[in-house]
Amino acid sequence: MFKKFGNILLLSAIIMLMPTIAMAAGEQPASTINYADVGYVAFAALMVFFMTPALGFFYGGMVRKKNLLNTIMMSFIATGLIAVQWVLWGYSLSFGPDISGIIGNLQWAGFNGVGLTPFADYTPTIPHMEFALFQMMFAVITPAIISGSIAERMNFSAYAIFIVLWATFVYDPLCHMVWGIGGVIRNLGALDFAGGTVIHISSGVSGLVASYIVGKRYGFGQASFVPNNLPYVLLGGAVLWIGWFGFNSGCALGANELMVLAFTNTGVASAAAVVTWAIMDKIVFGKCTLMGVVTSALAGLVGITPAAGFVEIWAALAIGVIVSIVCFISVTYVKKAMGYDDSLDAFGVHGVGGICGAILTGVFSTTAVNEAGANGLLYGNPHQVLIQIIGVVVSICVSAIVTTILLKVIGIFIKLRVSKSVEKAGLDYSQHGESPYCHL
Repeated sequence: MFKKFGNILLLSAIIMLMPTIAMAAGEQPASTINYADVGYVAFAALMVFFMTPALGFFYGGMVRKKNLLNTIMMSFIATGLIAVQWVLWGYSLSFGPDISGIIGNLQWAGFNGVGLTPFADYTPTIPHMEFALFQMMFAVITPAIISGSIAERMNFSAYAIFIVLWATFVYDPLCHMVWGIGGVIRNLGALDFAGGTVIHISSGVSGLVASYIVGKRYGFGQASFVPNNLPYVLLGGAVLWIGWFGFNSGCALGANELMVLAFTNTGVASAAAVVTWAIMDKIVFGKCTLMGVVTSALAGLVGITPAAGFVEIWAALAIGVIVSIVCFISVTYVKKAMGYDDSLDAFGVHGVGGICGAILTGVFSTTAVNEAGANGLLYGNPHQVLIQIIGVVVSICVSAIVTTILLKVIGIFIKLRVSKSVEKAGLDYSQHGESPYCHL
């Protein structure tokens, strides 16, 4: 009887040890999913999704009324085109198994193998599919930002082709280099919490290049281009500001302390930027403008994006102030001095703000708030600033060179910009057959 009882105990022990043996063999138990993390990342993804149509309203309010619908469409079309591109091949190129530190392979094309269980390298507590969905929202809004540089004159068909190719040959490789396992910039040690280089530098620099290649708007520098609807600017800017909390904090990939830090830093930096810009507006122009205040909030948000999960609260405040000053100078003085037609200041806010924020991350970052980060200049590691600068330079070069090639090639087959007569009449009816004020 005792022998029989002993055999039962032995069998029970083996059964109890089986999950441990399975884990040792490399399997992940279902319990690794944290449903609080799942819920928060889904919520953050939804917040980021709202940012793309919000960008359309923000940009749409800034252009002349004859181009309102076309400008909104340039943002909104990205929600369809880039989402499809992301599922078919974009995600795999961005986060798939590494090829030479530059790009991922096509193993996950069509979301093949992107399932409902965690993938330890990227998503230890949420489903792999949810991570891919969250990253999709970043991929969607990034090329839409470029439209702010070429608004009111680019052929819509050429633009649609361009953003799909741009996402494939600029965004996806940069995303892999900075965030992908094995990426060359990631391996170098560059810090980019939520997309200062991947999203803002790439789109801002590409926008500047596109503005030169497509050319200036008819009458630029001679006629006054008055925004058609400042309430739209405020509406779009406000929704962008709200969505940015999910944009940055969602990159913590969970409902955790890091999420709280990124969320708080996002609010602090943007608020500091608003106050700073308003003061400069008053000093330089004698008035605080709505356009300036909304633009400044976005500048602060861009600046804190790469640093949100790596710096302390006081540093976020400093970043907001510094980036606001630099972007104000860029938009107010540098743009005029250089004479480029960055229609809605995509480069002045996203490009300049992204560059400034990425470098400042190397100044203020500290492992005291995030052990996965690195100490920056103020914490005894000046080398981190150099690493950040290298990441910035690579992002600028890839964006500028590939954007130039893409637009030149597309221009061989289809006109990049509308005719002079169409531009003077407005792009809403010629490109879309609609008018935003058809009832009048």
